[in-house]
Amino acid sequence: MVALEAEFAVKTPAARTESPSTPDVIEVARVGKRFRSRGGKSTSVFEDVSLSVRPGEFVLLLGPSGCGKSTLLNMIAGFEPPSEGHILQDGAPVLHPDARRTMVFQDVQGSLFPWLTAQANVEFGLRMAGMPAAGRAAVASKYLELVGLGHAAGKMPFELSGGMKQRVQIARALATDPEVLLMDEPFGALDAQSRNVLQGELERIWRETKKTIIFVTHDITEAVRLADRIVVFGDGPAAKIVEVIEVDLPRPRLPTSLEVAGLAQEIGALFSRFTGHAHEGSA
Repeated sequence: MVALEAEFAVKTPAARTESPSTPDVIEVARVGKRFRSRGGKSTSVFEDVSLSVRPGEFVLLLGPSGCGKSTLLNMIAGFEPPSEGHILQDGAPVLHPDARRTMVFQDVQGSLFPWLTAQANVEFGLRMAGMPAAGRAAVASKYLELVGLGHAAGKMPFELSGGMKQRVQIARALATDPEVLLMDEPFGALDAQSRNVLQGELERIWRETKKTIIFVTHDITEAVRLADRIVVFGDGPAAKIVEVIEVDLPRPRLPTSLEVAGLAQEIGALFSRFTGHAHEGSA
């Protein structure tokens, strides 16, 4: 691991250097999560997790199945409360879902309203917020164009491919102008070619919108391609963050490039050492 640390600057949370003039948008402080079974037994999903995310940063949560990374994302969204510790956005406690954070889910089939067109799906959150029809139509059109689906605004979900449905979901999430975009393995259900294309599109959208993104994956190559920082979780139950890796590679990054492939291989070795699992996939 010496080569990895020297060449790619692997850093633990304590080793991060931050500008004091840039406050964190999300702070996860000493958070733990436990679930109680019907028999009354308490199981710890993860313990003592602390993480700070800067505005405009692209952070990947990487770990094996069952380590609690999706649970943590749901807690940041406000869907679930922590058992210990606290989660803040802009210094205020996250107590429930709100418009400052929007989630993009993996389930492309159930994520859209099947009776609404792509345009109407993107408009939905704006309609619930009370935006007038003309205004929400303009906003929805803007974000459908951003994700490359301006031509498909009038199509129904059953007329769209899986990748197109996920683009609509991303457009819908962006249309409400959240501060933080939360993404739970959004490309996991897609074929390799669609996943590769959408990773590149997401990187482009992130550069254009400058949104803060927290993204869950178990795919190491995907993490290296997209992340500013990769937060590696160990095995559950009672999982912990075992490493935070700063990814200082030029963008855009191609999954076939030697730099991406080399860092993915090194992280795969780290991943196996800390979790006991082999690399679970690649983009």
